[in-house]
Amino acid sequence: MTSLKEMFQLSDRGAKDLKKGILACTLTNLSLILSVAVTVQIFIEVLKPLSGGEISWSRMWLLLAAGALSAVINFLCCKNDYRKTYVSCYTAAEDSRIRIAELVRKFPMSVFNDKDLTELTTNMMGDCASIEHSMSHIVPPLMANGISCTLICICIMLFDWRMGLSIFCTLPLSFLIILGSRKVQEKASRKQVDAKLKASEEEQEYLDGIKIIKSCHLDGEKYSSLNHALKALKQESIRMELGTSVFISVAQFVLQAGIGITVFVGVHLLTGGSITILPLLLSLVIVCRLYGPILTILTLLPMLFHTLVSTQRMRELASIPIMEGKADVPIENYEISFEDVSFAYNKEPVLENVTVKIPEGKITALVGPSGSGKSTMSRLIARFWDVNSGKITVGGVDVKTLDPEYLMGYMSFVFQDVILFNDTILNNIRIGNMDATDEQVIAAAKAACCDEFVQKLPDGYNTMLGENGSTLSGGERQRISIARALLKDAPIILLDEATASLDPENEVLIQEAISRLITGKTVLVIAHRLRTIVDADQIIVLENGHVAECGSHNELVERPGTYRKLYEIQTKSQKWAV
Repeated sequence: MTSLKEMFQLSDRGAKDLKKGILACTLTNLSLILSVAVTVQIFIEVLKPLSGGEISWSRMWLLLAAGALSAVINFLCCKNDYRKTYVSCYTAAEDSRIRIAELVRKFPMSVFNDKDLTELTTNMMGDCASIEHSMSHIVPPLMANGISCTLICICIMLFDWRMGLSIFCTLPLSFLIILGSRKVQEKASRKQVDAKLKASEEEQEYLDGIKIIKSCHLDGEKYSSLNHALKALKQESIRMELGTSVFISVAQFVLQAGIGITVFVGVHLLTGGSITILPLLLSLVIVCRLYGPILTILTLLPMLFHTLVSTQRMRELASIPIMEGKADVPIENYEISFEDVSFAYNKEPVLENVTVKIPEGKITALVGPSGSGKSTMSRLIARFWDVNSGKITVGGVDVKTLDPEYLMGYMSFVFQDVILFNDTILNNIRIGNMDATDEQVIAAAKAACCDEFVQKLPDGYNTMLGENGSTLSGGERQRISIARALLKDAPIILLDEATASLDPENEVLIQEAISRLITGKTVLVIAHRLRTIVDADQIIVLENGHVAECGSHNELVERPGTYRKLYEIQTKSQKWAV
């Protein structure tokens, strides 16, 4: 069972449930043998007159009662089978999806640079659905049929080995056809899965860019790309199904040739006086009943091969190293230090040998041209990535030694791009502190200047926001993000272009909210509008991944350098008008 656990990426509970499901399916199959045994006994009784005997009607009534009892037993076994397979497998699939979500949460951000979000969604939904189907419809009946067929085979061999060989002589060749075609089927399945992933990517891109597609009349061009991906998926699906069906049909044809062989061997033995009519009839009844489960096995095996493609993707996902660290190291102060830090995205250098300190309880601003590494620095502090060399410390503790979630407990992030969930405003703000009461959430919302627009909504704080807060303006979304940070009340605040794309009215409200948020905190703010950070205690100027300058606003504008150049350009641009 350990191999099954690894094969389908199951939890301990899932593996135990799968074992119970296989046992339940086996009992169901064995319960069907009871009805076959009763049928055989009825045949024996009915055929007694052919050998000069008489039918015992009392025995016949007893056999009919036994048949009714076997039907009841079969019903109870089927009920238990359903509970142990379908109900249990859906629970296991739920566990798998939750486990993947937990795993994804612990991945370094580099994983999301390398992997498309559609691929991760496919892992969580599509691959889990394939494994769910396999655990309910494939593995238990496959193994149960294998066990019951083996037991029947042994019994037939003991009854009459010649008839047993005639029944099972085509079985090895049938399985050889299915197993021999495994690589071909897996190759077709992998192509179909890749085509499905490509189609999902195109669908996501089409939906995400629907505004641009409509406004720029790109519907023909973009639709053709989506149409091509969907057609490719259809073709690969047909090829996979057709290829699989050919092998299954050939294997089933070969297997069922055993019926003719059984009849031929039985008649030959009967005419030769080696057996009587009764063993022949019984063998024919058994071969017709037995080939059903074997045909099911031949059908299920290719389906299992297809599922193994999904489980291989799940294993690849599970093999990605997660970010770990200690969660019991106290952080005494909140000074942040970069010591000779270098970092690269996919071997493309972003920061090189950066050494700088961000003092506790002060406001430090990061400025510089686009691509100079400002956002990267803030994300390295929060350990979204690990540095390639050097060290980042918070309160003297290397962030690389800390659990990322524990570290984030000391930080609040306000991004330029706000992510909101399809939930109420109250719950979206409560994300900052899940233990907060409604009163505390509303107090944070008021401090972030949210109360004014929330009160105008139909259900106030219980208003559903829609997907990613689509019903709110950019400024309103940003204020909810600040309310989250206020509710969290972390000692370190990281502001990444929080007012970059707002209208003047919203900018004033958000600056008011930010001023409440940063009071008494260690603050790192990234800004392009230099007028918003002229009062910062320290300004760090980045250029090409290096610290070009560092000082206060007054110090930096008095000496020639990158900061004075940027400040003069922005001052002149404010006078520009149409």
